[in-house]
Amino acid sequence: MSNARFGTQPAYGAAYRTVHGDELHLAETVGHGVPGRPGPPGPPTLPDPDAVPTLASATVPTHATVPDTDPAPASAPATGPAPDTAPTEPGRRSAHRRRPRCADRTDGMRRLLPQALVVAFLAGGTAAFVAEDKAVRLDVDGRTRTLHTFADDVTGLLAEEGVRIGPHDAVTPAPGTGLGHGDRVEVRHGRPLVLTLDGRRTRVWTTADTVEGALRQLGVRAEGAYLSTSRSRRIGREGLTLDVRTERSVTVMADGRARTIRTNAATVREAVAQAGIGLHGQDTTSVAPDSFPRDGQTVTVLRITDGQEVRDEPIPFHELRVEDRTLPRGTEVVERPGRAGVRRVTFALRTVNGVRQKPRRLRDEVVREPRPQQVRVGTASAAAPAGGLHWERLAACESGGRPDAVDASGTYGGLYQFDTRTWQSLGGRGRPQDAPAEEQTYRAQQLYARSGTSPWPHCGSRLHG
Repeated sequence: MSNARFGTQPAYGAAYRTVHGDELHLAETVGHGVPGRPGPPGPPTLPDPDAVPTLASATVPTHATVPDTDPAPASAPATGPAPDTAPTEPGRRSAHRRRPRCADRTDGMRRLLPQALVVAFLAGGTAAFVAEDKAVRLDVDGRTRTLHTFADDVTGLLAEEGVRIGPHDAVTPAPGTGLGHGDRVEVRHGRPLVLTLDGRRTRVWTTADTVEGALRQLGVRAEGAYLSTSRSRRIGREGLTLDVRTERSVTVMADGRARTIRTNAATVREAVAQAGIGLHGQDTTSVAPDSFPRDGQTVTVLRITDGQEVRDEPIPFHELRVEDRTLPRGTEVVERPGRAGVRRVTFALRTVNGVRQKPRRLRDEVVREPRPQQVRVGTASAAAPAGGLHWERLAACESGGRPDAVDASGTYGGLYQFDTRTWQSLGGRGRPQDAPAEEQTYRAQQLYARSGTSPWPHCGSRLHG
């Protein structure tokens, strides 16, 4: 409550006032005469308007003397009628009676008592009002103002000022703490921060209003670090996205040398370049070049030389066996020799830091398909020599008993010196000297059954003896 409520005069400036409706009016006080003698009435006595009212000044004077104006002056003539009396008819009492002095005093006391009670009530209310009013300083996110409040604690003050507090906000002193005159209350609202620190993305809250303050609050070492924005940038209530790469120690091994650097690079490739090492062609590193370099990490540069090699590999052929009833059992005749195929294979060759790695198969193609070998297998029973014929003697005479024998002209071959035309007419394949001995004997027997000993004019007689 302030004095402005009552105009420009200070509250409770007069010792005695009366209340009429909604307005306050000063009450005149009566003059005090000499004890035992009434004094002349004087002007109303008002207290000092600048004096602060106290309970003592609001008490009712218990010894106030009310001037008595009814008695006549002492020097009035005895013969004249009294100033305040009038002639009366015989047998009637006077129409005006003098009021007793004690009654006048009682009426004065009754007039003064309400005035004194009002003054005492208002003076006590003012003292209580002043005692409850507190001047405090409220700092909200760096904006400070001094205000007066009747709130008993921090919670009441914030509610009174419309300051909302969330779960990530900081209030000093804590909500619920009692307030005193001259106290200071600080409120720092929380701000969301999407922080990518050394490659790891997290969402955190901070009550700092600048990037530098947030890093300090979060304990992030900013010396030598890369920041995606300036340190002095302010963080609004809506928050901020921040990328921080702290300074790390990385050792790069390359070409037989080790180099240790301090870097805030985002990738291993950047760190290698900062170490003054170039990657060329197929060169790479022992860890992924695009990975994040960690503090204390050792990275080895791999010098790679690539090449190719082409090789021809044989493809083995398989054998096709066909039964032949025209051949004696146990006889096998290669009707068509097999032939291996060719596969062309391309290999990738790699040399890492001078060491050749195991070749890696890239592709292959078949240059020539393999040809299977066809074999005829005899299933017929071997014919007994007719009339005691001696085929071994005939063979010894014709070829010396050698199945692969060929005459000097190259026209005849085998045990029985078949010419190729006669051999094939008997069902033989290829050349006779290439067929097994059993097949040659079998074909000779067929020829003997058809022509006798005439095919062997010089040695045919050996069949009979």
